[in-house]
Amino acid sequence: MKKVVLSTLAIAALVFTSCSDDDNNNPDPTVTAPETYKFERNGATSVSFSGQTTRIKMAEEIIGALKVKTNTEEQLSNMFAHTEGANNFPDADLNASSKSVRSKTAASADYFSGTAESVAIKEEFDGFISKQVTEVFPNWEVDAAQGTAGKIQELGGSTRYVNAKGLEYNQAFGKGLIGALMVDQMLNNYLSTAVLDAGTNKADNDAGTLAEGKNYTTMEHKWDEAYGYLYGNEANPAVPVLGADSFLNKYVKRVEDDADFAGIAKKIYDAFKLGRQAIVEKDYELRDKQVEIIREEISRVIAVRAVYYLQYGKDNLATDLGAAFHDLSEGYGFIYSLRFTQTSATGAPHLPVAEINAFVTALQAGTGFYAYKDDASALDQMSTRIANVYGFTVEQAR
Repeated sequence: MKKVVLSTLAIAALVFTSCSDDDNNNPDPTVTAPETYKFERNGATSVSFSGQTTRIKMAEEIIGALKVKTNTEEQLSNMFAHTEGANNFPDADLNASSKSVRSKTAASADYFSGTAESVAIKEEFDGFISKQVTEVFPNWEVDAAQGTAGKIQELGGSTRYVNAKGLEYNQAFGKGLIGALMVDQMLNNYLSTAVLDAGTNKADNDAGTLAEGKNYTTMEHKWDEAYGYLYGNEANPAVPVLGADSFLNKYVKRVEDDADFAGIAKKIYDAFKLGRQAIVEKDYELRDKQVEIIREEISRVIAVRAVYYLQYGKDNLATDLGAAFHDLSEGYGFIYSLRFTQTSATGAPHLPVAEINAFVTALQAGTGFYAYKDDASALDQMSTRIANVYGFTVEQAR
């Protein structure tokens, strides 16, 4: 991926406020999206996604706490599975919240409703926490080596803390959560027909019947909650500039900043605006077309970053193991997140789940990342397969 970075937030904002190309996605010219994600009823906003903002903030606190060696497994696990009123965070508002990150991890209607896989994935995240405390924290001052957890220095850069196979558990947790929380809840839950049209949602939206005590219909609210998992931590979510958190928001910006993918951020934003307006105007065919666009483009963001990190990790193996292991750890998390992508064509990830799981397993098999020092061809094979399936080239992602 070319390292093209926009110079200011003001310039970044132009991505979203330039002349709309909504008509390219719009088979119904009678429905026009607003200039920004601003929707009102009776002079007051009808947009609400406070729960998504809360979970993003909780997740930020957790990934920071995973790098504090004095934290215990109990403390970190309680942050992940927060209960209302527990003193788990520095922020009193987060402590008072009934929300938790763990409860919404791998919890979508389309993929994980009541499944054993949902339980297993939650336990994998529990495991990242446990292993960070039991394997990495005790070796905080030990030099990492093949078979030994510890610290490893990037040339002229940061110190990384890895397991005996070179993996940073905090990166596996943070990047994996992008898929298991943000992408899964957005693509496979709140934008799912099973959720948008659940119960009497469509009839209520047609009749303008509002959720009890609220200024929105339930269908409007579900759409907004999907929006919140991308833009919920923005200073002004109606006019996002990106880079507002460490999760999906950050990496949509990273992909947007590459000339090969310029315009992807606007395409996602425009689809969210037009889909929301379609709900207001009761055009469900148009709404569903926007869901398809959002699914494809968000899924592509995850795939692009998976390939990016595999390639940069491979490039650094011969000269800078610290940087290589950091990149490969991020790549591990993004490959893990491919499980939560969805193409509307099949209602499943673009790659078979078994193949995604095999990639994840291969990255930590045997001696883990150390094995790729002698032969990195498997990283190229993974990269090519992912890029081909998600519709770009390996070179574009670099």
